Amino acid sequence: MSLNDGFERAFEDLEPSQWGTLGKLARANREYFSTHLDEYGLRITAAHIAILDTIDELRPLYEEIGHIAPQFDFDENTPGNGYRSFLILVDKYILHSVDICQHIYLYRNSILFRKSHYMREVETCSQLAASLCTFLHHLKTLYSWSDLASDGKMSLFPSDDHSPVELLNKAENIDQYCFYGRCMALQFADSIKYLLKPIMISMASFSEIYYRNGSLLNRCTNSLKYVIDPELRARRLVNLSQRADVHFCKAFWNINESYLVQFVPLLMMPSLSINQVISIPPEELIILTIDGINVNIPIPNSHIGKKPIHVKLLSAKRRIGMVGAATVNGELLGPSDTLLFHCHGGGFVAQSSRSHEIYLRHWAYQLDVPILSVDYSLSPEAPFPRAIEEVLYTYCWVLKHANSLLGSTVKKIILVGDSAGANLNLALLTQCIKLNIQKPHGVFMAYVPVLVEFVPSPARMLGLTDPMLPFGFMMRCLKAYTLGDDKLNTKEKDMEITSTKSNTESFAEVSESDLIALALSPNDDEINESKLASLPSDSTLNSVSLAEVDGQGAVMQSTDEIKNESTSQKYFKKIINLYKSATFQNSSSTSALSSNHYNKTNDDKSSSFFGLTFGGDDQISRELDMCYTKSPTEAFVFTVPRDPLLSPYRIDDEILEKFPPVKFLTTNFDPCLDDCVMFARKLKSLGNNLSLDIIPGLPHGFLNLCAVSKESFEGSELCIKRIHELMNM
Repeated sequence: MSLNDGFERAFEDLEPSQWGTLGKLARANREYFSTHLDEYGLRITAAHIAILDTIDELRPLYEEIGHIAPQFDFDENTPGNGYRSFLILVDKYILHSVDICQHIYLYRNSILFRKSHYMREVETCSQLAASLCTFLHHLKTLYSWSDLASDGKMSLFPSDDHSPVELLNKAENIDQYCFYGRCMALQFADSIKYLLKPIMISMASFSEIYYRNGSLLNRCTNSLKYVIDPELRARRLVNLSQRADVHFCKAFWNINESYLVQFVPLLMMPSLSINQVISIPPEELIILTIDGINVNIPIPNSHIGKKPIHVKLLSAKRRIGMVGAATVNGELLGPSDTLLFHCHGGGFVAQSSRSHEIYLRHWAYQLDVPILSVDYSLSPEAPFPRAIEEVLYTYCWVLKHANSLLGSTVKKIILVGDSAGANLNLALLTQCIKLNIQKPHGVFMAYVPVLVEFVPSPARMLGLTDPMLPFGFMMRCLKAYTLGDDKLNTKEKDMEITSTKSNTESFAEVSESDLIALALSPNDDEINESKLASLPSDSTLNSVSLAEVDGQGAVMQSTDEIKNESTSQKYFKKIINLYKSATFQNSSSTSALSSNHYNKTNDDKSSSFFGLTFGGDDQISRELDMCYTKSPTEAFVFTVPRDPLLSPYRIDDEILEKFPPVKFLTTNFDPCLDDCVMFARKLKSLGNNLSLDIIPGLPHGFLNLCAVSKESFEGSELCIKRIHELMNM
């Protein structure tokens, strides 16, 4: 995998080579189908006209952003930022559209040519082109809001003079549907494309069970529709992104914790000699500072009171002083000088060390050092700063007990983490410097958010196109972590996650007083769910014609009438209305009928899905927020405190200068790309030792896919290489 793939050319000097080819194919197809007066022929013709009009608008915008993008790079050897990412997305779109138009051109005279299928494919291409135009216009707006950063270059974060609500209101006219239907995962590597389709089908299907739309038979039927109907799937996913609350995100992401989902991937990863869960009790903890002064580490107490902290110890080899190592006969190795201190991702609301074993096992085996992964408390039940308190307490506990319990002398501690976990590690490092205790010797961060505030950036706009980390999910996780959840006091708890223990896991509680490993199962916290409304199964776009949207019936129009009466903008509004009208037409009635039918037929039954149990008499009715009288973006408008522990980008320069060597790794389509670039630039301007890698074609959270994706596995190998470099410094 070439790490510079997609960045090898100067955007300002060259437009995509296939633009001319697309124009020729679109014109040829337009002329051919202009004589077809059936509905499919008219729509194919209109779609090609729209493509031609839109690429004429797209070309100058592309060129303008191409001149802007290089101003924001980390350095000339590491080009990458949200502006460049959208240019690459345009490149991907052109290639995809050429492929679709070429198929139409080659097979349009064949008796096997499916006009209805290609009509939908080319309509999606036209929608995508219009959305990309809108995105590039918004990028120009963001650029006009830019100010100088601390390193003297233009900042990817807008100045404080502009409210993010301004851009959010404008973003409502972006057609997200095209990024979740037939063109889903267009921007990613091939292996990711094949993986994301079943994952997104699973999300849509899971929502049918989670929101209990109708009878169990109806829900299963609707789930099958998501496999064969991309438009139906797109509507469902966009509705979920815009309206499902954080509890749905949490429930879906926690599916990855189940034994069924983990079984095959973990079989492909190396088995470990030690896979031990340890429970750290909330007891008084005193350690020495660098100056030899005793400091009392506060016991985590925010929001949920005092409770044990669970950590998982992973090691490829048994070592002296390692919990669980002495239970098996055999020679023990000496303690390791290095320990990796890991915090997992999951948007601060979901997942645990178990779901991140997919890559941690491989890292422990390849690096040959023990890894300690912290299962910190999750939001919204335990919002900021609870997780930071637990991570700091655990780190100090490690300094005191690593030699006797973890099989390490901790001469070197390397912080490793992805996404939310990497953010917590930066807060931990800041606290270590402030407390003047032994700080880590290096930090490795994968796709880390460093400005946990409602601030737009070019890369964050990628969330409107990203099926792995949709913008709505990202904002709800941010809100849950910073502000918690007002609905947690409700007595109804709808769902329990049944956690299945791995055969290679063991559990131990290590007390300060006796330091003896005791069997203890991990935390079985229930997930509190708020009331939600049922989302009806949507009728498909396929059954609605463009003419019907305007209330005109299936009236035939000539090609000249299409040209004269419909501008491209009007055409795209019609296309979007097809999705919305199909979603909204019978939402209330269907929801009520579904709810009543379910209550009559299934109140005494329960169902399970991937280890998650639903049903029973004590369950409440969940509903998706279908309040169409207000914009769903209103839920994203909230105030976040400007706390450096929450947003490491705001850490004082005096502390940043004391950071150990840092390695950043992100991807060119990660919504957190600009966070990584800006923080790396800031550290570089202060003279810190750091590096930044930008991998092409992978989504946020790709490490969890390394067992089933070649490109993700190669990304994980690069992580190992960078961690190894930190170990040798």
